[in-house]
Amino acid sequence: MRSPAPVGALLPAMHVIEIFLPLTRNDGSDQPRELFTRLRRELVDRFGGLTAFTRAPAEGLWEDEEGGVTADRIVIFEVVADIVDKDWWSDMRAQLEREFEQDEILIRARAVERL
Repeated sequence: MRSPAPVGALLPAMHVIEIFLPLTRNDGSDQPRELFTRLRRELVDRFGGLTAFTRAPAEGLWEDEEGGVTADRIVIFEVVADIVDKDWWSDMRAQLEREFEQDEILIRARAVERL
């Protein structure tokens, strides 16, 4: 059994990486379920785990070029990593944009402090 960290000691920093994925394509049809299954498997294999926020899809809103508001139903996949490999994530984003037929897929990372 590992001994606990000393009182007041901070554990190493980590990063939470979130991927915002649309449930539908631009034509309104559903995204193929296999896209989510394959991505889930790849992320678990690479990062050792995954949190998928899928029960109540979130809604993403943005203003389009004509000033109207466009909405997407989205799910969020989240992984934890010690470091952020920006080249790998850039390649992953480009791949997801092609597969999900999107102009842009948002992937964001933030450093978090373990308590």
